[in-house]
Amino acid sequence: MSESTLAGSMMTTKAFIADLYEMTKPKVVFLMLITAWVGMALAPLGAVPWVAVIMGTLGIAFLAGAGAAVNHILDEQIDQRMARTQKRPIATGRISPRTGFSFAIVLTVLGMAILFAYTNALTAWLTLASMVGYALIYTGYLKRATPQNIVIGGLAGAMPPLLGWTAVTGEVAGLPLLLVLIIFVWTPPHFWALAIHRRDDYAKANVPMMPVTHGIAYTRIQIWLYSWLLLAVSFLPVALGASGGIYAVVALGLGVRFLQWSYRLLYDKQIDAAWSTFKFSISYLLYLFLALLVDRFAWSPIISWYG
Repeated sequence: MSESTLAGSMMTTKAFIADLYEMTKPKVVFLMLITAWVGMALAPLGAVPWVAVIMGTLGIAFLAGAGAAVNHILDEQIDQRMARTQKRPIATGRISPRTGFSFAIVLTVLGMAILFAYTNALTAWLTLASMVGYALIYTGYLKRATPQNIVIGGLAGAMPPLLGWTAVTGEVAGLPLLLVLIIFVWTPPHFWALAIHRRDDYAKANVPMMPVTHGIAYTRIQIWLYSWLLLAVSFLPVALGASGGIYAVVALGLGVRFLQWSYRLLYDKQIDAAWSTFKFSISYLLYLFLALLVDRFAWSPIISWYG
């Protein structure tokens, strides 16, 4: 084999691996893993085995990546019509649906095996249910069937804090369920802001997102209302005694800022307002969950010291 042929083969293999990696939606999976890590870290002190943390993270990541790969396969025709997604591996034909499906199966089997072996059956089955909910129920049906697709299907994407908690404790508890509720309420305004920004794309692909079926003005109102609901829900950990002053201050500041963005979106007719709101919503979730960690490991010792 000549050097040029070998180099070409290596480049092809590298591109193939890069395409498979892209199919896992690494940025989305990373955000999910952050919320899963928070669930792990908030588990009762002394109940965090590092093997479960590391292998639980790997197993959850594999199954989340499998769900993302199935999303690429099922959305092939939709992705081909949308500017944002038309260069994805399946949409362009760089990866065949059959190869993509095989990749998803491998990730699923590996993820389930890891979770069963190093965490517990509860985490394995909950993670699989979350993957199926996103890949098949949301992508395969809800996304094409109703403008409430994000509201109903958002539960699957809200599960990581619970998965992280169960990975290290083996049981369901109230605090991780509160975190699931926060993400569940956060999801609609987050995605509806993106849907406003990409309304023409969704309309071209015949995806019944709310800005397409009900109009941009109606969607703006829904984002505004959900921002108020999110502010209220974000204070449940404080109201129920699961967090303290640091989290309360950060949750209030972030919640007010989210309201400001949604208010601007309500009256600003520029499409950039929707994109800015979408980007802030990502920062909102990251900082809110970071505040939970800081509160747990900084505020609680302060209370104990003075208590």
